[in-house]
Amino acid sequence: MRPLLLAVALLPLAAQAHDEHEHGSLGKHEHGVAQLNVALDGKTLELEMDSPAMNFVGFEHAATSDADKATVAAVQALLKQPLQLLSLPAAAQCSVQSVELSSPLFGDAPKAEEHDHDDGDHDEHEGHHHADIDAHYQLTCAQPQDLATLDFAPLFKRFPATQKIQVQLIGPSGQQGAELTAANPTLNF
Repeated sequence: MRPLLLAVALLPLAAQAHDEHEHGSLGKHEHGVAQLNVALDGKTLELEMDSPAMNFVGFEHAATSDADKATVAAVQALLKQPLQLLSLPAAAQCSVQSVELSSPLFGDAPKAEEHDHDDGDHDEHEGHHHADIDAHYQLTCAQPQDLATLDFAPLFKRFPATQKIQVQLIGPSGQQGAELTAANPTLNF
């Protein structure tokens, strides 16, 4: 079960996604854009990312070819190593405690969103689903006071289709939002 702190971080995003869904847009599923919730509570650092699979593997359909299966396996292996995707200050002495990944592409139950077009172009898009990849990381930092930044440059370099990450952060300075890009990949606490 997620700590209350992380659940609180999710509230603004859930409300925003609900509002966008009510108005007929795709909500949080936008190619090139990932959502990230970050919470630092004592020595525990939690990160929860929700991204369209397109950003990481380049497609959203079930992997049937050997090439697609190899791509999915390689991405899944990399996502299991969060310290390869973000840089933390060494002085914070952070270590990974748990990693949870889920996606229909990984064989999990589908969490797909269906297009809902009102433009009369139903045949082309009928039944088209979006697949997301969700990653939940829990780290323990022996010196959390030295955790001033999280640098996502490695993630942007490895997954160039990820153009921006919309962040909700709860840390020592309270709650804040940020938008990270390859040109501005650093999250400040």
